[in-house]
Amino acid sequence: MVPSEGLVAREQEREAAEMALLAKLRQRKAALSDLLAKSSDHWGYEDPVYRFYHQSFKVYYIQEHTKSIVAALADLAPDRPLNAWFSEIVRLGTGHEFVAEHNSRWTEMTRPMIEAFFHARFFLEMAVRYSDLEAPPRSLPSGYAALLYLYGLR
Repeated sequence: MVPSEGLVAREQEREAAEMALLAKLRQRKAALSDLLAKSSDHWGYEDPVYRFYHQSFKVYYIQEHTKSIVAALADLAPDRPLNAWFSEIVRLGTGHEFVAEHNSRWTEMTRPMIEAFFHARFFLEMAVRYSDLEAPPRSLPSGYAALLYLYGLR
């Protein structure tokens, strides 16, 4: 195989994966929109951020919501690993159980949870925002380009 043929083949694979992602976004738009609405309402967005500043153990509940968003995002392209940086942020911001000793290290223990939620919610919002695309846009909006990075397509 000529080196340029390999590049063409990889680009064709990437384009096919992007088209498959766009098809899944359109197919799952309603469910993704519902999840985004829950991630934007009082209990899914406003209250958890308040709980961080109020130093309430209830901020720990945001981890389950983050995991549900990540699962929905991963399910859009189950054959593609999610971005390594995103995965690290999620790993550091989930899997924690509250113990009283965390109160003395509040921001160290809970900021990663809020950060993971914010990143997951951002990608969910971008998935919903671009779910009506039939084909990749010629000029890439930043949010769409970020979504491509999530799936290793950019």
